[in-house]
Amino acid sequence: MTASKRDSRIAILSPIFSNPASHGGLTPVVRNLAWSMARRGISVDLLVRLPKGQRQVPVELPARISVRDLGTRHRWTTALAVAHYLRSEKPTALLAVGHGLNLAAVWGKRLAPGSRVVLSVHNTMSREAAAKGRYRQRKRLRAISRYYPLADGIVAVSRGVSDDLVEHTSVGRDQVKVIYNPIVTPEVLAQANEPADHPWLNEGDVPVVLGVGRLEPQKAFDKLLQAFAQLKPRRACRLIIIGEGPDRRKLEELAVALGIAEDVSMPGFQRNPHAFMKKANVFVLSSDFEGFGNVLVEALAAGTPVVATDCPSGPREILDDGRFGRLVPVGDIDALAAAIGESLDEPPDEALLAKAITRFDAATVAAQYLSYLGIPV
Repeated sequence: MTASKRDSRIAILSPIFSNPASHGGLTPVVRNLAWSMARRGISVDLLVRLPKGQRQVPVELPARISVRDLGTRHRWTTALAVAHYLRSEKPTALLAVGHGLNLAAVWGKRLAPGSRVVLSVHNTMSREAAAKGRYRQRKRLRAISRYYPLADGIVAVSRGVSDDLVEHTSVGRDQVKVIYNPIVTPEVLAQANEPADHPWLNEGDVPVVLGVGRLEPQKAFDKLLQAFAQLKPRRACRLIIIGEGPDRRKLEELAVALGIAEDVSMPGFQRNPHAFMKKANVFVLSSDFEGFGNVLVEALAAGTPVVATDCPSGPREILDDGRFGRLVPVGDIDALAAAIGESLDEPPDEALLAKAITRFDAATVAAQYLSYLGIPV
């Protein structure tokens, strides 16, 4: 039964909701979705598991959004807390974000049926599971097959994620709804016009190539460094990689070994990556796999040409089969170097890039979620 908008309450079972400036992982997705729902007059409860000793999230929340600390750490105790919440608060619907919380939501629903419970999948599950080892891969895919079909619905953030989920588990295609991530907001567009805190971007005399993401194997920044090393002798340019992670030392050592260290900057996490994107000449996503690729949309919203690996999944959909940016095979360093050079020499028209981001407008995406959750828009 469809609830009236006035009486609707949405619960979002989310990983720790961090600083609003954070641009990694699921934080911007949850933030933009909750904000956009609240702006439509929907009451939103963010169900989180705060770290021990932390009493509130480090953000200023708009009206109609409240944070509820479940006070749990383990998946099973989280399920019990979710069941208690569903039983006592009776929200119109609950949206879970991420695999562990998806399971907790399903288990909580079985203990306290009534509210519509929808899960969300943000990565190609077979690839993500494989990265954890064969045993854990089998265990995760079995859990998905057993429990995900018990939910009232599943959101996949791209067609590729949906196809992967259906192919590798017992989830039926009719159980999955593809809804792209809510990335473009007035705040993102405003942040792109703020000053960028890096001398290379303010000098403007040498083109800058930019990468953004966690420094980990999935993002394949080693391939970006190798492609940049190929391009550098043929064309004056510099490379900035924003982000932190376990691969920092390895990447710094690779830059030295390739002889490009003086033209590579790795300034770590930046509060406002959108300003860097606006000033960069080309943005590159070099990942081996993605669920969606939020940073590609953010770069397009800043009006910056993009190059991406044609990885599973997200980039091909975001770039409309290459219409809005160059796609190269995963791991093909020669092709990546060539595409970066071509984008520097022949950038696409900004009006074309503006057309690329309309599908990812946060208000539009929030309306699609609300409709799937059973709330009129």
